[in-house]
Amino acid sequence: MSSPSTASPPSAAPSLNPKVIGVSVAAAVGGFLFGFDTSVINGAVDALSGEFELGAGLTGFAVSSALIGCAVGAWFAGSLANRFGRIPVMVIAAILFLASAIGSGLAFGVWDLILWRVVGGLGVGAASVIAPAYIAEVAPARYRGRLGSLQQLAIVLGIFTALLSNALIANTSGGAAEQFWFGIGAWRWMFMIEAVPAAIYGIMALFLPESPRYLIGKGEIDKASKVLLDVTGEIDVNLKIEQIRTSLEREEKESLRDLRGQTAGLQPIVWLGILLSLFQQLVGINVIFYYSTTLWRSVGFDESQALLTSTITSVMNIVATIIAIALVDRVGRRVMLLVGSAGMTVSLGLMALAFSFADTSGGADALTLPEPWSTIALIAANAFVLFFGTTWGPLVWVLLGEIFPNRIRASALAVAAAAQWAANFAVSTTFPALAEVGLTLAYGLYAVFALLSLGFVWRWVPETKDRELEDMDELRLGRSRSTD
Repeated sequence: MSSPSTASPPSAAPSLNPKVIGVSVAAAVGGFLFGFDTSVINGAVDALSGEFELGAGLTGFAVSSALIGCAVGAWFAGSLANRFGRIPVMVIAAILFLASAIGSGLAFGVWDLILWRVVGGLGVGAASVIAPAYIAEVAPARYRGRLGSLQQLAIVLGIFTALLSNALIANTSGGAAEQFWFGIGAWRWMFMIEAVPAAIYGIMALFLPESPRYLIGKGEIDKASKVLLDVTGEIDVNLKIEQIRTSLEREEKESLRDLRGQTAGLQPIVWLGILLSLFQQLVGINVIFYYSTTLWRSVGFDESQALLTSTITSVMNIVATIIAIALVDRVGRRVMLLVGSAGMTVSLGLMALAFSFADTSGGADALTLPEPWSTIALIAANAFVLFFGTTWGPLVWVLLGEIFPNRIRASALAVAAAAQWAANFAVSTTFPALAEVGLTLAYGLYAVFALLSLGFVWRWVPETKDRELEDMDELRLGRSRSTD
């Protein structure tokens, strides 16, 4: 197996082509819908629970049901992208988002609401696979980290927009359970407003160029040449086409069977992607966003202060992602992940320690933290979001888009993304039970996973900065730090 030093040099493009920025931003709109769709239900959950007279269990399932669709959508997106192309999958995802927005808003009962949430989840899962794959395949190597990070930036912007739109609708109508425009409940409009960005995403996708690597795989060399020259900004198009063709010809046809290997049934690089996805979720980041109101109220905030703090936290997540975009192609993926893992371990450990001093005399639902532990928990929680947002949040999407060889990229990314959604579902549904035992247990467990992620990155994750996608066949797992 070749060492990194024998890899072909990065693209010699003198500057970043504005067109590749445009198509990357357009593709990342799927990430915006990803964040919006998974967060929008938070503002509607109490109102729909009251309207449909739901118990705690069914309410929880209505919230998390979309994640089931996410895992299924991610699993099948890769094979669809290989058969029909990256752009048709984006259009399908936009249609699913649009149908879910309208269907959820007009739901007449909890079960059809759950059905429409699952439909939206299918779109989220597909978008989570296709956007990073597409961006990686059109982006020049020297800018791929920054452009790939647009996916995470779009996700956190979607989360923020969902929280903001929910707050505006609720405040304007007097509450999520009250009537809004045309006598329709405010909580229903919270869902239906997603139809606007869904339609925009579908229209934008129709005008995007197809991935050059997909086109070359289908023998459409002239179209691929035009994309490489006009969008990617390749100088030696013929050389790039030959590199792509060589990497693709190692397997005549891509399928999930190509992921098989001798390491527990899969190729080591596939396991690397799966474990990156699992660790991203097992550190418990979504607990902060799904259950943040409970956390902030435990440190002494009232409900309105808790909601405001949650919104501020989402803004901080956006800022953190922008910082990551500025650093990823300069510092590199590996170093940033190591710093993120260390920071998350310390901050989560402090949260676990702080909640060991919680006063639970009022019951599990009324725990409070005395000073200085309430302040420590508040600072530690925001530090956790900052470390995650600048490292593991965006960088996992960057790595998933670039580490897999051309011949298995879409299929391997689909498997890794499906694992990520399954882990998200597991963490989100087990947190209430863990919290009943004690938040020290919950955050202590997440701190352990953060520590394990540190060892995982140190031992197995290679540096991919400046490496061409066509050289990923020769990627060595482990502590190779340079591709120069």
